[in-house]
Formats: sequence, structure tokens, C-alpha cells
Amino acid sequence: MPEEPLPTEEQVRGYLEACSNWGRWGPDDSAGTVNHVTPEKRREAAALVKTGRAVSISYPLNTVGGPGNWNPAQHFVRSLPDFSVDYIGLLFHGYATTHVDALCHIFWEGKMYNGKPATDVTPLGARSGSVDAWKTGITTRGVLIDIPRFRGEPYVTLERPVRAWEIEDAALAQGTPLRPGDAVLVYSGRPAYFAANPAAVPGVAPSPGLHADTAPYLKGKDAAILGWDQMDAAPSGYRIFPGLSVHVLTIVFMGMPLLDNAFLEPLAQACEEEGRWEFLLTINPLHVRGGTGSPVNPVAIF
Repeated sequence: MPEEPLPTEEQVRGYLEACSNWGRWGPDDSAGTVNHVTPEKRREAAALVKTGRAVSISYPLNTVGGPGNWNPAQHFVRSLPDFSVDYIGLLFHGYATTHVDALCHIFWEGKMYNGKPATDVTPLGARSGSVDAWKTGITTRGVLIDIPRFRGEPYVTLERPVRAWEIEDAALAQGTPLRPGDAVLVYSGRPAYFAANPAAVPGVAPSPGLHADTAPYLKGKDAAILGWDQMDAAPSGYRIFPGLSVHVLTIVFMGMPLLDNAFLEPLAQACEEEGRWEFLLTINPLHVRGGTGSPVNPVAIF
């Protein structure tokens, strides 16, 4: 397949302005691109339910082991004569727990989404950009972009990060062109990659994933949320982004939540079996006042 040339450093620097949604929904907005999920969009998504098959795309808590599990969950159960109770404690950001990043999670030069100062995030919670902006949940049309299937390869490699043109071509090949308000789920074959590369550590470069040029592409599509299994390609290849290029462009500038560590392998299998790559997707963050995100158990319904 013909590949588009990589953008230059200057072009990538231009993404900061090209991706910006600051002020688009008002100076005090904290919902960001979830504003694209209108009542009409929810009704459109609900109409996609045909067979009723449901698929969870969350890893079970505290089961993604190894060195990359640097923010594990704690789960203790106490059994008493007449009942049992349990305790769960977790620092969910990182590369183990399936979670949603709120818009106060990432900063760029001391600012976060909508130009709010990073100092808005306090030990008592964030004063802007917090996860409670989505307390009614994110319910919309989900589209799985199965890159291994599109490439005819088992997983995304270090040498070939997922590009914007590739998401577009894969969506069209699947018969699921992206529409405003969609949840775009990009599957890179994470389980197969780590099985083939046992020395690789999740979250430690070098790691495969999405190229920076996917961010302005998603902005142009008015996508509501990006879900992924491998996350940012690292290193990015650009001096301006020594770290998380897509995280910065989407969260800080676009105001787009990220569904990190999505367990997309079962969903990819279900899409193959159902013969379609679009579905109703429900994501319900915990209602945490001032929270930087939330663990979630997203469910796709066919």
C-alpha cells in the first residue's frame, strides 16, 4: 500500500494550533470533544444494536503483570459469617488499568485544556477539566479500526507507527467512515506484540503505537474520544515531543478524552464474527469530583 511521507518537524509544530479547540465550547468548558455526543448521536448509536451481543473492552483489575504494571490495583476480600465485603484501591493512570483520562491529566508549558493553568489541579481535586464533566457517561457510536487486519500482520511494529491516512483507509475498507461524535478505537495488536517481544515493557520506549499525525486527523473528523491499546508511538521522532505526543495534542489542545489500555482483542474477534466494525459503545466514568480520570469498564453492544 502507498504510504504518505512523514510530516516534518515544522508541520508537527503546527499541530499545536491546528488541534486547538480552546474556546470552542466556551471559556469554562470541561467536557471538550464529548460535546460532539449530542442526543441525536446517542439515538444514532442506539440504532446500531441488532443482535444484542455485548463485549467488555476492559482488562480485569490487577491482572496485567510484569514490569509495566507500575500502578497496580489492590483488591482485598473479607468474609464474615453472614456476608463478605471487599476493598479496591488503585492509581489507575499508566499502562495496566483500563481508564479514561480527564482533561486535567496532561499539561503543556504550564497549561491544560482551554488554556487553564496547571495550578487548577490541587490536592483536593481539579477546578477545571475534571472527569465529573462526563458524569452522565459517554454513549455513542464506536468504530474499531483494526490495524493488524488492515495490514495483514499480527501487530503494529516499532518501525511503522499507525498513521492518520491508515486510519482513514482502514475505516473506509471496513465500510465504517468516521462521523462526528464517534468513539474511535484503534487496535494495534498489543497482546501479540508483547508475546513476540518478551523484553519489551509497556510504557517504556521504544514502543509502537500512534503517530502524532493521527491527532489533527481526529480533530478534522470531530471525533469524541480515542481508545487504544498501544497508545503513543515512542520515541515520537520529533524534538517538540520527547514524550507523549498524541496525549498532549488530544487532551491539552483538542480537549479529547483518551480511553487508555483498552482491551481490544476480544472486540476485534467479535467484529470479525459479527461482520461489522461499528457498535453502540458505553463508557461510564466514576463520578469523582475534581478527578483526573477514572477506571472504566467500557462495553460494546452489537
